[in-house]
Amino acid sequence: IGHGLSSAPTCMILKNYDKTDQWSVFFSDYGSYSIGGSNAACNELVLNTDAALYTNQSYKGWGGVMPTSTVFTVDGNNNNGSGESIIVYCFANCEGYIKSGTYTGNANADGSFVYTGFKPAFVMNKPLVQGNWRLVDNARSTYNVTQNALSPNNNDAQDTYDSVRIDLLSNGFKMRDSQTPMNQATTYVYLAFAENPFKYATSR
Repeated sequence: IGHGLSSAPTCMILKNYDKTDQWSVFFSDYGSYSIGGSNAACNELVLNTDAALYTNQSYKGWGGVMPTSTVFTVDGNNNNGSGESIIVYCFANCEGYIKSGTYTGNANADGSFVYTGFKPAFVMNKPLVQGNWRLVDNARSTYNVTQNALSPNNNDAQDTYDSVRIDLLSNGFKMRDSQTPMNQATTYVYLAFAENPFKYATSR
């Protein structure tokens, strides 16, 4: 399927809206985390659950084929149902605007710093082990420390606990607590969008 971007997507989020089914999520990089198959497209995450990275090779929602600069591949009953309507949001890393990738938490109050090259307005992350997705932004939290977090996989009110505290900085984001939701000692994936291109960014 053609995606219309100028480079291969690094994150894709898919929903089949003809039936009640999962939101399938692809990241092009899972860091040092143990994956199934020969590449990242043999694995998937699910946006509406807290499940660990799904590595079962009997089902490859992304076809086991890495996206290219022109197309991506889907497979399986959910991602490629015959005659069904499916929407896919594709994001490619773009300097100063969008970045997805991985980081490793350190379970320390002086938490891990993730360099994005811009001041994030939006950060969504998830541990590759079982654990909630978390979404923070600069609209609900207008100054640091940011601690208002939503979880796309549940219908709870936003978290306002110390355990989800992070700083949104001029060139990335930094965890500010030793607790598990965003900074446990494991691998996380993240998707971040910029407030402004880096050359115009200001600290906060």
